[in-house]
Amino acid sequence: MMIGTWCLLSGKSSFLNNVLIQLLFMNESMIVASLQPHGLAVLLLTLFALVLFAMERIPLQTSSLFVVVALLAIFHVFPYQLPDGGVFPVKTFFQGFANEALIAVCALMIAGQAMVRTGAMEPIGRFLARIWKVYPAVSLLLTLVIGATLSAFVNNTPIVVLLLPVLINVSVRTGQSSTGTLLPMGLATLLGGMATTIGTSTNLLVVSVAQEMGVPTFGMFDFALPVVMVGSVAILYLWLVAPKMIPERQPAMKNISLRQFTAELKVVSGGFSDNKTLADLRNKTHGQLHVKRVLRGEKTIAALPDVKIFADDRLLVTETSFALRELEAELDLVLEAGNGSKDPDFDVTADALVELVITPNSRLERVRLGDARLHSKYGLNLLAINSHGQEQQAKSKGLDDQVLVSGDVLLVEGSIQSINAMKNSRDVLVLDGREELPYTQKAPLALLIMVAIVAVAAMDWMPIYLSSVMGCFLLLITGCLQWRDATQALSAQVIFIIAASLALGTALMVTGAADYLADGFVVLTQGASPAVILGGLMLAMGIFTNVISNNAAAVIGTPIAISMAQRLGMPVEPFILAVLFGSNLSFATPIAYKTNLLVMNAGGYQFSDFLKVGIPLLIMIWLMLTVVLAWFYQLF
Repeated sequence: MMIGTWCLLSGKSSFLNNVLIQLLFMNESMIVASLQPHGLAVLLLTLFALVLFAMERIPLQTSSLFVVVALLAIFHVFPYQLPDGGVFPVKTFFQGFANEALIAVCALMIAGQAMVRTGAMEPIGRFLARIWKVYPAVSLLLTLVIGATLSAFVNNTPIVVLLLPVLINVSVRTGQSSTGTLLPMGLATLLGGMATTIGTSTNLLVVSVAQEMGVPTFGMFDFALPVVMVGSVAILYLWLVAPKMIPERQPAMKNISLRQFTAELKVVSGGFSDNKTLADLRNKTHGQLHVKRVLRGEKTIAALPDVKIFADDRLLVTETSFALRELEAELDLVLEAGNGSKDPDFDVTADALVELVITPNSRLERVRLGDARLHSKYGLNLLAINSHGQEQQAKSKGLDDQVLVSGDVLLVEGSIQSINAMKNSRDVLVLDGREELPYTQKAPLALLIMVAIVAVAAMDWMPIYLSSVMGCFLLLITGCLQWRDATQALSAQVIFIIAASLALGTALMVTGAADYLADGFVVLTQGASPAVILGGLMLAMGIFTNVISNNAAAVIGTPIAISMAQRLGMPVEPFILAVLFGSNLSFATPIAYKTNLLVMNAGGYQFSDFLKVGIPLLIMIWLMLTVVLAWFYQLF
């Protein structure tokens, strides 16, 4: 309207201007006429929903439920007449809860939890930790590549949870800051998630909604090539440029990582350390093993390099809890507090690892560790101790002979029930941050099932929602996962935002509101090339995803993209991919994606750090993907 009025007032009466004016007025009349009351109500609700999704003080699941309830109320009180004369069934808005994309997302979240609970990905963490010690110059690049690759097949949240302690522990050991590594790592996992249909829930949603609207199904790797091409450049940016753009920050996790525990590592018969010298063990760990004493029965042996180690010997070391577990796995050792602290006739179930603080006037204060009977009395295995008081040890210098004092921190493992019982005790304070122990013996089986889930779907033997559900069943019946773990893996936020977004998408399509928005976008970009229109759509999605839910942006944007392509007479696929890629550009703000918040809290970053690194990355990827898509689909 404004452009047409300007042309009239300017006095230009050329044939081209007249045609342009007619087209504009015709298009605008068509848009206004096509928007019915129900469509207007849905459009206003959509705008209000986007505002709600961006408000941090309102839980996302509450906002999502409001959207569903509002749609139910509008279409129940004011029934919507379909073109064929029937009435739109209100119960259709509940179909989002049974959508195959939501089923696949939930099943893959559970499968990802199995990877964490079994420790299937811990060897990758140990490998990266070793590489950082030997080749620090290229270690960040390798970490970025591995993180991005894994995120193409597994939800990036467990990947970030796996890599955060690795990078922080490396910074503690080397004395270098982790500021330049944590943020690039987090953004790299977001980048990798764009490459496959199962990389993120957003990808699954876009592909599912497009399929329901008649678009041919995308294969798992159909859009991997553009992401790999663009991602290679982005990874170089995160490796070489991004670390230099971030001011020095103090990691919030650093104090936890610096806590040093004294522990005994028992040599396993037939393991790597059996019949080796301490020098061999130090070489294996690249000089990271520092043994204070060797305990052999009742004897104490000086920790000299040429001392030979045998089965059942105990190495007294002082390290962080993460480093202790790393040494345990790398050298075939077993963390334990000494023979005296355990009752061989009493078995302890180890479900979780926690820290206990000895409180003032505790019954355990001034008690010798060997006499505390943590194993038989409390159902706990003592692994290590961090002594804040004056150490009082007998001549054997083993942990069993150390006397507990107020302020000592004990690293213990035990069942969930035992740990909960200790919370009611006045003798100790259970610190927050319980860490569930992995079922390491099940790790290969869990990894095999996860590979099968992906492979079956990748070869088009069955849809991903079927293979993932079957995989979850196998993980449960084989003991790789307990039902408690499965329910904890599910996110109410993800479930409700997906269901609400699908309901909104349905309402936008049925009422013609999606066509209205598509027509508006076409009018605004009148005369622009298809490549420019494609880039504009992707940029709009990229902006939305950094201030609202990426799933909401994807589901709402998909029907609009399809309508735009149809009105322009262009192929639908590039416009769908523009929505998919744009909704994954969650780089610019910490609130754009939950892993951004994890990285922000762990690294002590500020909001501005994400803006400095994320905005250039977003613009770079947006421009390159626009060019690549336009080239692939010949839109120039």
